[in-house]
Amino acid sequence: MLVNIIIGAAIFGYASWALVRYIKNSKKGKCAGCELENTCHTKSNCKM
Repeated sequence: MLVNIIIGAAIFGYASWALVRYIKNSKKGKCAGCELENTCHTKSNCKM
């Protein structure tokens, strides 16, 4: 029973963390939220 609660908490915790990270990156805009921001060659195509 305790293991099920721990696994459930881990799943919901990770889902919450991923959702918060997604929202923060989406607020930055298309290029600023990209992992390749520093090496991207198409920055001129981005509309912020």
